[in-house]
Amino acid sequence: MEANELNKSSLEGMNLNSDPETEKSLNFSAEQTETESDSQAEEQIQQEQSEDNQDSISTETRMEIEDLHGLSREKLLEKFKDLLRHHSFPEVKDHLEAIREQFESATKEMEEEIHRKFIESGEPEENYSAPIDQLNKDFAALLYEFKQKKDEIRQSLENEKEKNLQAKYEVIEGIKDLLNRQESLNDTFQEFRTLQQRWREIGPVPQNKIHDLWETFHLHVENFYNYIKINNELRDLDLKKNFEAKVALSEKAEALILEPSVVKAFKTLQKYHDQWREIGPVPREKKEEIWERFKAATAKINQRQQEHFDSLKNQLKKNLEAKTELCEKAEALLTGNITTPKEWEEKSKQLIDLQQIWKTIGFAPKKENNLVYDRFRKACDDFFNHKRDYFKNYKEDQLNNLQLKTELCIQAEAMKESNDWKKTTDEFIRIQKKWKEIGPVPRKQSDIIWKRFREACDYFFERKSQFFSHIDVEQDNNLKLKEAILEELRTFEPEDDSEDCFNILQDIQRRWAEIGFVPIKEKERINQEFRNLINHQFDKLNLDEVNKNLQKFRNKLENWKNSDQFNEKIGQERNKIILKLKQLEGDIVVWENNIGFFAKSKNSDALVRDFTHKIESGKRNIKLLNKKLDLIEEML
Repeated sequence: MEANELNKSSLEGMNLNSDPETEKSLNFSAEQTETESDSQAEEQIQQEQSEDNQDSISTETRMEIEDLHGLSREKLLEKFKDLLRHHSFPEVKDHLEAIREQFESATKEMEEEIHRKFIESGEPEENYSAPIDQLNKDFAALLYEFKQKKDEIRQSLENEKEKNLQAKYEVIEGIKDLLNRQESLNDTFQEFRTLQQRWREIGPVPQNKIHDLWETFHLHVENFYNYIKINNELRDLDLKKNFEAKVALSEKAEALILEPSVVKAFKTLQKYHDQWREIGPVPREKKEEIWERFKAATAKINQRQQEHFDSLKNQLKKNLEAKTELCEKAEALLTGNITTPKEWEEKSKQLIDLQQIWKTIGFAPKKENNLVYDRFRKACDDFFNHKRDYFKNYKEDQLNNLQLKTELCIQAEAMKESNDWKKTTDEFIRIQKKWKEIGPVPRKQSDIIWKRFREACDYFFERKSQFFSHIDVEQDNNLKLKEAILEELRTFEPEDDSEDCFNILQDIQRRWAEIGFVPIKEKERINQEFRNLINHQFDKLNLDEVNKNLQKFRNKLENWKNSDQFNEKIGQERNKIILKLKQLEGDIVVWENNIGFFAKSKNSDALVRDFTHKIESGKRNIKLLNKKLDLIEEML
């Protein structure tokens, strides 16, 4: 029965506000019959409330499970064992059920977490086998013991109810036997009271026998009162005692209104209703008053119970809304296109956070609890299945990347001893760039392969750094030597003997060429200044144009010699000279043929002289060009 039906059925069963009977007869039989009818009504109420109470206990148990949520499986087992073996079983049965439910829930979550991590590792699912859980085996043994005790208690209660049923039938037979007694009225009535008290002391009977039992009991009680026609004085005394007992019960019921535990108050109220039913009739003028008082207290406790259930229902509804929102967020994690391991890890962290939040939320309504849990679990399983498929393919790519990076390591190790600094440096830069373009490798190999590649690169660049650190000092010294030669040229004054001066300048050129490289930032300046000074000194000498031209060409070659592009430049110059030589040789052949042609013509002297001049000039240039080629050969 739902909680919102509880108050309704209870109050309807207790609605005894019908008009008082109008019979004028004051015989006790009529009074008793009415009262016993009230007892039947209360009996029906008690049965309905007992059924509703099962819902109350069930809800309370669910709350206890939530209170146990923070305990580990070890603590839950220890608590279960202590309650089972050291406490009264009927008193702790509901609590044991709550612990069992929480332990099984925690075990299920643990097994799912282990299975999830196995799937995330990339292992095939068919290789999965649940680990041995000794804690679960220990709990199963205790649970078997729990079920045995539960069955024993149930059977014992059933046996006890059967005995109680027989005992109550014996009381009824005793009342029937009173009709045949011949002793005094007081003795008979006292024996009747003794039988009534015994009836009250007998415990519960089987539920399906209650109605017929009470019908039989009421019938013979009424027959007894009709038979003995009890006097009014004894009747009034009995009614007074019953009234005082019902007043005391009303006060106890009113005190329950202040009981902090709503469920405890409701359970206790059921016991008071049992006691109320066992108490006999009260004076007719007090009957309505005392019943209204007791009913008012019952209504307030029922109202608190209803509010308690409403609060629980609202909380369960909020829990359902919160869990539904978590389901939607979990499902949304797979809607985007996840393309990198980093994105998968970020999404995994978000999902794990959602799982942690899920654990902090209590139960949803019973009908929806399993459904929303299955939805959330499916979203989690779908996510990790997609993640597993991704990393399965990702590992194949990583193995391919490992092979590519291994090849780069081999190349780097083969070049690390090279002394061709420029070319090797360019090659190292190229393979480093290629390394960055290759994707990740398996995590276990990542540091190893990177360390291998870095060591080869570092080894080469450290050698290069050491080499050029010595070069820098040497180049500074070379700069000083060349600065001294520049100063020497600035102060040089040619003598009359041009041949001696020419030899001195050539010696200066030789010494300049023998000096090595200077710092790159000074190279252009100092070479340009040397060319200007040496050419200026040669110009001051009384030399023919051929020698001047050759000296300037020599200076140009010497300047190239210190250049990084020396071979390229001198090669281009050599090709240019050879091309020019071929062109001049061809031109001279043409010019000589022209002279032969024009020599036979009249008035062609001027043309012959012009071609003769060109031929002589061409031959001089050929001689100069050949000498330049000789200088180039000396440089190579």
